[in-house]
Amino acid sequence: MESVVVRDPEIMSGEPTFRGTRVLVCTLFDYLEAGHSVERFLKGFPSVSRDAALRALEEAKDSR
Repeated sequence: MESVVVRDPEIMSGEPTFRGTRVLVCTLFDYLEAGHSVERFLKGFPSVSRDAALRALEEAKDSR
């Protein structure tokens, strides 16, 4: 299965983003660390699907 997180030097200086968007993956983690829900993140970044956000969290968990 293809990762939902991509790095492209032409997009956001190569920082990890959600595939097909310019939304930094670290933004999701920042929201969660601040005590916000995934739903609040998704409302603020409608170009990121719920599935993509949850898969990014799973990928991060699996990479530990």
